[in-house]
Amino acid sequence: MPRNQFQRMVFAFLTVLITVHAYVFFSMYVVNGNALMTVNGTNSVISAIYHQGGVYMLGTYLPIWAVVITEFILAYSLEIFIGSPCSFKLACRVLDPQKSNPMHFETAVICATVVIMCPSMSFIAALLYYPYYGGFNIFTLFANWLKLMCFNFPFALFTQVFFIQPLVRILFKLIFRKDIENRILEAEAA
Repeated sequence: MPRNQFQRMVFAFLTVLITVHAYVFFSMYVVNGNALMTVNGTNSVISAIYHQGGVYMLGTYLPIWAVVITEFILAYSLEIFIGSPCSFKLACRVLDPQKSNPMHFETAVICATVVIMCPSMSFIAALLYYPYYGGFNIFTLFANWLKLMCFNFPFALFTQVFFIQPLVRILFKLIFRKDIENRILEAEAA
């Protein structure tokens, strides 16, 4: 759908903006919610986060907005420089974009993006949320990374294919409506 670098950056921005919020919610509430509530003696996850002084990241407790901003910057940079270019190349190895059904090709790009971004962001998260108070151990880092990938990969694939990418495409079409209409007119005139 994006036709130039600016549109690719907007598309990636929308994708990462929605994805980071989904993953912070998933991680805090679904994966760690019960443990947070039990440790802090509260009956809601948000109360537990506030009770402990924020979210444990980089060896300290940060407010949840700082966690979202940190993850957004890292995910957006990774998506722009590695995720998007590599996922397109991977999808082109499987399907020819000129001959394939556009829906099939877009789904292949989404799946390739998940295959690249999920292990990468899970590794970054394993570093960010590592329990530094107990010292550093490479085996603990890799165990945390594998655990995060096991939690994140099914969630990533499902949400990207059925929720996030369809929503991003709707938003993208609204933002670039005039450009898309001009492309259709040019194609009909040719």
